[in-house]
Amino acid sequence: MASSAARLPLPALFALLGALLPGTGGAQTSVDPPEDIIPRGGSMQVTCRASCDGNAVLGLETPLTKKEVANGINWKTYELSDIQEDSTPLCFSNCNGIQSTASVTLIVYSLPKRVELAPLPPWQPVGEDLTLRCEVEGGAPRTNLSVLLLRGEEELSRQLAEGETAEFTLLASRGDHGANFSCRTELDLRPKNRGLFQNSSVPRQLRTFVLPKTHPHLVSPRIMEVGTQQHVNCTLDGLFPASEAQVHLVLEDHRLETTVEYNKDSLLATAYIKANTEEEGTQQLTCTVTLGNQSQWTLENVTIYSFPAPILTLSPPNVSEGTVVSVECKACAGAVVTLQGAPAGPPGPSAQFLLNATSNDDGRIFLCSAALEVAGTVLRKNTTQELRVLYGPRLEESDCPRNWTWQEGSQETLKCEARGNPPPKVVCRRKGGNGSSLPIRKQILVKRQISGTYMCQAMGFQGEVTREVVVNVTYNSNQVVTIILVAAAVTLISVCTAAYLYNRQRKIREYKLQKAREANAMKLNTPP
Repeated sequence: MASSAARLPLPALFALLGALLPGTGGAQTSVDPPEDIIPRGGSMQVTCRASCDGNAVLGLETPLTKKEVANGINWKTYELSDIQEDSTPLCFSNCNGIQSTASVTLIVYSLPKRVELAPLPPWQPVGEDLTLRCEVEGGAPRTNLSVLLLRGEEELSRQLAEGETAEFTLLASRGDHGANFSCRTELDLRPKNRGLFQNSSVPRQLRTFVLPKTHPHLVSPRIMEVGTQQHVNCTLDGLFPASEAQVHLVLEDHRLETTVEYNKDSLLATAYIKANTEEEGTQQLTCTVTLGNQSQWTLENVTIYSFPAPILTLSPPNVSEGTVVSVECKACAGAVVTLQGAPAGPPGPSAQFLLNATSNDDGRIFLCSAALEVAGTVLRKNTTQELRVLYGPRLEESDCPRNWTWQEGSQETLKCEARGNPPPKVVCRRKGGNGSSLPIRKQILVKRQISGTYMCQAMGFQGEVTREVVVNVTYNSNQVVTIILVAAAVTLISVCTAAYLYNRQRKIREYKLQKAREANAMKLNTPP
């Protein structure tokens, strides 16, 4: 068999001869089938015929592998095998010296070797164009091959497969979030009675998102004292899908333990800041919200400070009357103290003065106030201290009046209080006589027997003092006579009342007896 390179020009030569030298008497060559479509690597049979009166010389010129499988008068059938590409075999005949040809059109079809949707971006912003690429390797004939872009089973777009890559542009929307996209090829050979052949890629899921241009709203304390704990929160609205957003709250290089609550299109992140000594100073608190491949953040300054309460010292805190006491107040560096009772002086972290303690200073409360400015805010802390002054008993008129006047039979309380530190004990005893005592701060029934003069004595650690107190009891001396007269008057009224009642009953009886006599006299004077 001649090589393909030697046979390639023959069909064109025969076609040219057939066109230039048409056969007489209607002699011609025909082929069956005149065209066909077969799968790549397939085989088929081609029959060449010659229409002439005598025996014709027939043949088939093709670079394909051929084999004569049948023949007859003026016809031959060949089997073509392992057909890999489109071809145009040429039947030729020589009938009575007249050459003619006929060709058969063979179209080879094949399904794509590979259909794949190129990887999608991890996240796609809503409202932006997304280009999806369908990669198609192989497949023929390309004029019958279409590439489709699918969302689930919904066809979004299609185009002819002109190259190995088909591109589709999609405007991403919220509805595309979580949707599966895929490519499908359709080799439509139905016009050639070979059906419709489909091949699909593995689907890929698209994730879309919306991250607003606004910054998160961060609520945090501006200042914090060492050893305290404060609550911070960060919010952001307009997210989609909000549950996919990541939130980080970071104080300088320390990431805070954060709790996040998601709503439909917003989030709320909460955390606690614990102010430590090593973090003292101005720290940056950052809230970062990340969704998709984008982030929004907000930064606030938090100043952590140390401000212990001022130290107020009374030296000594417990003194006897007449002792000099040193009062001193000290605060931390940078603070300004104000000590109550201290003379005016330049502002600073300390102040002091001396005090000659008297009884009036017992229980006196000294106040030391410290002020510290932190990040533009003036903070204040106070410390108080009580001074105890020891002094002897005091019995003053205001605490223990000298004269008391009570009405006999009333309920009264003797009030005689003594001042002193420690508090003295007070006892009031009758002056002279048996020295009976009179209860203090206790309610008693006033009798005339308690009238008299009493010596009230206050005894304490620092000594004792006495005070004379006079109790007067008033009463009415004609009280017995009044009672007798009242009793006599009552008796007289009773006697008079009894006499009146007796006389009235007597008169009633006499009246009834008179009436009875008059009635009997009338009966005697009446004739029978």
